Amino acid sequence: MKIRIELDETSTEEEIIIRCKEFSEEIQEIQKAIASCSQRTQKFSFYKGDTEYFISLEAILFFETDANGICAHTKDSVYSVKYKLYELEELLPGYFVRVSKSTILNSRQVYAIDRNLTASSLVSFSQTHKQVYVSRNYYKLLKEKMNQRNVSKHV
Repeated sequence: MKIRIELDETSTEEEIIIRCKEFSEEIQEIQKAIASCSQRTQKFSFYKGDTEYFISLEAILFFETDANGICAHTKDSVYSVKYKLYELEELLPGYFVRVSKSTILNSRQVYAIDRNLTASSLVSFSQTHKQVYVSRNYYKLLKEKMNQRNVSKHV
């Protein structure tokens, strides 16, 4: 596989072109990785009352719905977000994963998963008491995301 970067001073926006013989699984993974990198520049605002906060997505443990809308949880605090959960799912980088109808979590913040074969599994985060449940329907997807995280750490 060749990688070539061309500088064009007249270009008004960056463009990435992938030229391939077929749309293989490897090409699909490259496309996802590039998309994930470009989504990191997505800016999110978090709110508490009338105050707007600018927090790194890395610090977010999970997003969940409650009676008042969507909440973003960090280790120490909870903020509201002005997006719907399905909108966040589209906007967030690839290391965020849906784990139930009401929760999207940051797979990079997962410390442990207490698996329950008959019901929801429990996810714990390091250095906090906060936990979320993973429904059986989403467990496999979370496990795949965790395996990808572990593989990328060793590469």
